[in-house]
Amino acid sequence: MMSIEQLTTLFGWLSIINIVLLSFSAIMILAFKDFITQIQSKLFKLSATELMPIYFRFLAQYKLLIMVFNVTPYLALKLMI
Repeated sequence: MMSIEQLTTLFGWLSIINIVLLSFSAIMILAFKDFITQIQSKLFKLSATELMPIYFRFLAQYKLLIMVFNVTPYLALKLMI
């Protein structure tokens, strides 16, 4: 069984890793927008105007999941210590 300190450390690192991945994804989408939309429009038969809202919806949902499943448990455990 894991102690509260170990769980706090685990959720802290999970939060950091996922926030870095979210930031990297956002930077890549913004920096290489034309290249990414060109490839994915061919793969999924969607136009570039249809893909941008999908990208931002993905980023928003990923951010929400990080907050709910990583950051919130971390903060709750930090308050318990």
